[in-house]
Amino acid sequence: MAKTLEEINKKIKNGSVVVLNAEEIIDYAEQNGVKKTARDIDVVTTATFGPMCSTGAFLSFGHSDPPIKMSKVWLNDVPAYAGIAAVDVYIGATELSETEDMNYGGAYVIEDLISGKPVKLRATAYGTDCYPRKEIETYITLESINQAYIFNPRNVYQNYAAATNSSNKTIYTYMGKLMPNFGNITFSSAGQLSPLLNDPYYRTIGIGTRIFIGGGQGYVAWQGTQHNPGKDRLANGTPSGPAGTLALIGDMKKMNKNFIRAATFHGYGITMYVGVGIPIPVLDEEMVEFLKVKDEDIYTEIMDYSVQRRNKPSLGKINYKQLKSGSIMLKGKKIQTGSFSSYAKALEIANLLKSWITKGHFLMTNFTAPLPWDEKVNTLNILSKEEL
Repeated sequence: MAKTLEEINKKIKNGSVVVLNAEEIIDYAEQNGVKKTARDIDVVTTATFGPMCSTGAFLSFGHSDPPIKMSKVWLNDVPAYAGIAAVDVYIGATELSETEDMNYGGAYVIEDLISGKPVKLRATAYGTDCYPRKEIETYITLESINQAYIFNPRNVYQNYAAATNSSNKTIYTYMGKLMPNFGNITFSSAGQLSPLLNDPYYRTIGIGTRIFIGGGQGYVAWQGTQHNPGKDRLANGTPSGPAGTLALIGDMKKMNKNFIRAATFHGYGITMYVGVGIPIPVLDEEMVEFLKVKDEDIYTEIMDYSVQRRNKPSLGKINYKQLKSGSIMLKGKKIQTGSFSSYAKALEIANLLKSWITKGHFLMTNFTAPLPWDEKVNTLNILSKEEL
């Protein structure tokens, strides 16, 4: 018999809920069968921890005396966007410092704030009758400002391509350092633990879903940018390409740097590692079929990143068990593989979320609207006004 989210939440509140992480349910389903698993298990926790460049934060500083309408803002010499309101800004993770270049950027500002460190705020303005001040320089902390929340336009890719390099020179990318002549292959996914690979048709994950983000709680705010679910899928529902993405929101003041960290990729720039966990209710047997997906059942494309085009050539498909083994055979050559996401950290998040639910500290939410299926990713063409 199918369960409802309300029934599951009632079990969370009375302490009788049964929760497994997305790794544990694989063995449980194999040993007990799909029907018994659907009856016995109420929630499965999924998670991922990896570099997510499309990350940033809204900050509201509070008014000075006399007040200022900030038009240009820097946080530790990193520009923040101030075209929102008098003392509100958005700082993007990949924005670079004007004094330290690729050694420091927006992600480091966010991490410094979450760590409790003071951050230098500098702002200029043109001055108005109601906001006469034209410049300010001071220090802020996460505790001293009014609101601070992460808003990430694109996180938790449903799947992502593995990267390699066929050229005769080393290249530096958001997939890391790629050695020449197929010297290595890199990838970034938690595979069988990853949220959207365990709910491939978005039956339970949608706008309004409560999540773990950065050590605190947050929500799915919208479909992510570049959300493109219309991909060819295997019988288990998993796509071989990027497919779906999520826009996420969460309270920075409840986060900790164990689960959200700044990073620099040599030759590429700044990014941010973000930990996300999403609980999936076991509503029926169909959900179990999706939730018991294993690394060897999930495939991705190997793309040649030396080809500088939007649509890079595919060198074939590979599953995550093979990628995680440390090496694969490609074009008759044994090639080392390596991940830029942390499976161990994802498992830690899934287990932490599991404990929150078991202890009654985290309730499930019905989404208020489903993720769309009719979106597609367009290419930016170089056109004149007359060509439109």
